[in-house]
Amino acid sequence: MMSNEKLSQAEPLVTDSVFVFPLILPSISIYDQVLIKFYGIIKIYNVIKLNWFRLRNKIHDYGCIRGGGFMSKLNIDQQTIFQLFSDKRSDFLIPDYQRPYAWDEAECETLWDDIFSFAFPQDDYSQFNSNDEYFLGPIVTFRNNDKKLEIIDGQQRLTTLMLLLRAFYSKFGSMKDPNSISTAENIAKCIWKTDEFGRPNKEQLKIDSDVSSDNDKDEFLTILKTGQVQPIQVSRYARVFRFFQTKIDDFLSQYPSYFAYLPTRIMQNCILLPIEAESQDTALRIFSTLNDRGKPLADTDIFKAQFYKFYSDQNQKDQFIDRWKKLEALCGQIFPTQYGSPMDELFTRYMYYERAKQGIKNSTTEALRKFYEKNNYTLLRNYETLGKLEDLARFWENVVTQNDSIFSERVLKQLGVLRFAPNGMWTYLLSVYYLQNKNTNDLLDDKKLYLFLNTITLFIWAYAIMRPGVNALRIPAYPEMINIVNNAPVCFSNFKFDKGSLLTSLHNFEFTNNRLITKSMLAWWMYHNPKQDIIPAETNLEIEHIYSRKQQESDGNISQSDLESLGNKALLEKTINIRAADYKFVDKIKYYKGYTTASGKVKTGTMDAELLDIAKTHTDFAKQDIRNREKLIINSFVSALEKAGLIL
Repeated sequence: MMSNEKLSQAEPLVTDSVFVFPLILPSISIYDQVLIKFYGIIKIYNVIKLNWFRLRNKIHDYGCIRGGGFMSKLNIDQQTIFQLFSDKRSDFLIPDYQRPYAWDEAECETLWDDIFSFAFPQDDYSQFNSNDEYFLGPIVTFRNNDKKLEIIDGQQRLTTLMLLLRAFYSKFGSMKDPNSISTAENIAKCIWKTDEFGRPNKEQLKIDSDVSSDNDKDEFLTILKTGQVQPIQVSRYARVFRFFQTKIDDFLSQYPSYFAYLPTRIMQNCILLPIEAESQDTALRIFSTLNDRGKPLADTDIFKAQFYKFYSDQNQKDQFIDRWKKLEALCGQIFPTQYGSPMDELFTRYMYYERAKQGIKNSTTEALRKFYEKNNYTLLRNYETLGKLEDLARFWENVVTQNDSIFSERVLKQLGVLRFAPNGMWTYLLSVYYLQNKNTNDLLDDKKLYLFLNTITLFIWAYAIMRPGVNALRIPAYPEMINIVNNAPVCFSNFKFDKGSLLTSLHNFEFTNNRLITKSMLAWWMYHNPKQDIIPAETNLEIEHIYSRKQQESDGNISQSDLESLGNKALLEKTINIRAADYKFVDKIKYYKGYTTASGKVKTGTMDAELLDIAKTHTDFAKQDIRNREKLIINSFVSALEKAGLIL
């Protein structure tokens, strides 16, 4: 445990995605403390160096949160735990869009040790200074239409403190000394709502939870009401409550005469910073500002809340929760999570469909939340949207799993090529195409789908070579999305390629391994081979130099440009690439073809049909082979563009 004398040197505790640090300067005003957070000051002792008068004047600039072209008023008031919890207006709600409770014994032990060190310095109750305060961090809320304080930031702390106080309260049942009776009464006012005479109603808690993805929220509320956990209960709430029970039992046995002092000091000297915003949007903006180490609510947490309210109004709350859980689980399986959440990815793909329907050609794409919040979240307040989101997720499940009962072989091959696209625009184009063209059975016409995939593949590949900028593709892609929803042909009529310029660019382009388009071109060429089978999506393919770098270093028979040209590169399974290493071509043939080890173990060869043919028909792969193959790849690619009508 950390003694009170060392608190000023302590590093902040990271909890609830914010900093928790001891408030060792009781003279600092609430506004100054907010400034500390807004200015990102981590070690509180550094604020001594600040000119408080100057900053106090400056707080008027931050008395409102600026953003989106308006100013929002804040209600900020430093309070003890008792002041905040016992306030008759403090009716807390953990909203449906929040994530489930995440604390476990480890976080609670850190909190317990720090609070105990503060309240019982040097394990001595008499060393406590009643003027000292321990800062537990901000609580960001807004008052909803039901007059409840929806918790945007602080859920973990509030939940944990409620469980801690309830565990203490259970111990005071048989204690009749005045300190214990008074402490128990104060705790009761923190946990339960009170009548006009201040008497607690033990059927009405001061906190409620609507978290739709939390299967244990009822258990949490039951623990608060009863002060009991059953052996079969294994939720985080139950584990945390048992932890505090054990800690409190140990404390009681060690300090029986001073038992009431610890919960009293927690309630009276541990400080929270409630920040009440005038709206949900403002509260979320504050949350993002304060949490420089945390992760704000995902956009789809907010979208879920809007859906939840809509379906609740239709008396379909339970059905919605079930559908949402299934949708969330499906998205978690099929969408990558490098950027945002899987659900955010689904909503992004759907957004492009709605953008196209609205005729939006602007190449500057709005932030996800900004798009959906238009007109008071109208898109999310109807039955159709959730159904289309579910359809879209199932479609992408079929794409990811290479479902051959849904897609033909040629379509699956085209989708296999698109896996290696130089950017993600194809996923938006395809999402728009699917939602617009699916039939009553949620299926697409195979021939039309194949032609569409072929067209967008060729265009995206060529555009990435001619105009390699990351965002350049938006300009031609967005109008095509509008064409899709208007049932017009997808032909990129205003962006066709000049054949001569394209050929020059292809021959002069440096297809280095670090460029995404290099792998894209090799994937297109691999599947261009009519003998190529579908390669499972989970197969890890790497770029292979057929004529190896090491061979060039030793023989010097080809130039660097030949070495790095498309003619010398192919896609090869990672496991085989490791075996083939950087050997000469003649030594790599067996790895391409497959072989049997001395112990009789069979090592399979490559699934790349062309590379397998090269291994079977060549004893060497030299300069002329590289140049002939490069010419064949480039000419075939340009010819395919011509056939698709993408050449002027």
